Amino acid sequence: MKDKVTNILISGVGGQGILLASEVLSEVLMLAGFDVKKNEIHGMAQRGGSVISHIRFGTKVYSSIIPDGEGDILLGFELLETYRHLSLLRKGGQVVANDLKILPPPVTLGKEQYPENIKEKIRSAFSDTLVVDGTRLASQAGNPRTVNVALLGAISGALPVGADLWHDTLRRMVPERFLETNLKAFDLGRKAAPVKS
Repeated sequence: MKDKVTNILISGVGGQGILLASEVLSEVLMLAGFDVKKNEIHGMAQRGGSVISHIRFGTKVYSSIIPDGEGDILLGFELLETYRHLSLLRKGGQVVANDLKILPPPVTLGKEQYPENIKEKIRSAFSDTLVVDGTRLASQAGNPRTVNVALLGAISGALPVGADLWHDTLRRMVPERFLETNLKAFDLGRKAAPVKS
């Protein structure tokens, strides 16, 4: 994997911890010896607006933006946001989606409807799709706010980085009082997803 550029997208809505997740992921990949470029695109509202993070890594990376249709992995923190960004993935790309629906303002105002059968639509577009109940895993770890780290655990097995480096990075980046629950959330997420060789 070091000889090519790998493209990871993280999508969701403001307030879900996407920016921290992309910081941790980028740091892990840099410590593993990769050249890493990162870029975030924020929606209109800080909380509730669409957020997408682009992370590219390899021997040498020149641009931080992933061109449409060239993403390798899409990590979706919310189902509709995952579905909206499928076009950024290459054919045969991998999707890891949090099993969570956050109703956007037009839906809560009754102007639009949340799409039906969204998980099935994602799976029919990309056969390599894993839907993870990140909220349950985070609660199991002891803090519902660790969903972002549980989801990092869920994609960690698809990346060329061992669990120890993830743990070391979390120890450096997460405040001591939240560390134990974050490590648990990561490990639960990692167990929820198959490790790719």
